[in-house]
Amino acid sequence: MHIMTIAKREIQIGFRNPWAYSFTALFSLFTLALLIIQSQSYMEGYTYTTGTILNLILYLLPLMTMLLASFSVTAEKEEGSWELLSTYAVTATSFLWGKYAGLAAVLVSIVCFSYGFAGLSGTLLGKGFTLSALLFFLLFSICIVLLFLGIAMVVGSLSRNRWQALTLGVSIWFFLVLAWPTLLISLLSFLPYTWIKPALQVASCLNPAELVRMFSVVSLGGGAIFGPEYYKWVTWMESPFGIAGFAALCLMWIGVTMLTAIAVWERRRYRD
Repeated sequence: MHIMTIAKREIQIGFRNPWAYSFTALFSLFTLALLIIQSQSYMEGYTYTTGTILNLILYLLPLMTMLLASFSVTAEKEEGSWELLSTYAVTATSFLWGKYAGLAAVLVSIVCFSYGFAGLSGTLLGKGFTLSALLFFLLFSICIVLLFLGIAMVVGSLSRNRWQALTLGVSIWFFLVLAWPTLLISLLSFLPYTWIKPALQVASCLNPAELVRMFSVVSLGGGAIFGPEYYKWVTWMESPFGIAGFAALCLMWIGVTMLTAIAVWERRRYRD
C-alpha cells in the first residue's frame, strides 16, 4: 500500500519537475538526430548505422537516468521529506521501491514520448523509422532506464546532497559507459590466458550497459562481432531461452541494486 502511494506521489512530483521537461526536450531532439542518421542509410539487422545509434543512446540515456533519479532521492534528505514520511511508519523498503516505481514511470514516459515524437516527425517527413526499428530502440532504451535506475537509487542512498549525487553519478556513468572498454582491456592483460574468457563473461554481467548492448546486437544478428570469447553467450542469447535468461539477469540486477540501496539507506538512517 505504501509503495503505491509513494509511487503516485513520485509521479506527481516528477511531472512537476523542470528537469523532467528539460530531459524530455533533450531526448526528443536526440531522437530526431537518430532519425537523421537512420534516414541516410538502409537499416536492416545489425549494421554500422545501428551500432552507432545504440552507442549514442548508451551515452545519453544512462546519464539522464542517473541524474534525475539520484537527485530525486537525495532531495528527500535535503528537504526533510523522508523524516516526515518516516513518522507514518513507512519503511525504507516501501519508500525506495515506491520511488523506483514512480521514477520508472516518469522516465519511461519521457522515452516513449520522445520516440513517438521521432516516429511522428519521420512519418510527416517521409523518412521515419520502420515500426520494428522503432519498437526495438524503444525496448532497448527502457531496459537501459530500468537497470540504471537501480544504480541511481544506490547513488541517491549514498549521497547526502545533490553535489555528492552529481559527482558519484557522473563518475559511475563515465566508468560503465565511456571508460569500460579501455579499463577492461587493460585489466585483462594482467590475467593468465585461460582466465580471460571467464573474466569477460563475468564482467559482462557486472555492467548493465554492456549486457543490454550485447543482447541487442545479438538480437539483430550481429553476434559475430564479439569474437570467439563470447561464442557461448551468443549461442545462449540466440536460443529460445535467450529472452527469458536476459530478463532474469535484468531482474536480478535490479533486485541486487535495490537491496543495496535499502541496506545503505537503513544503515545511514540509524547511524544519523
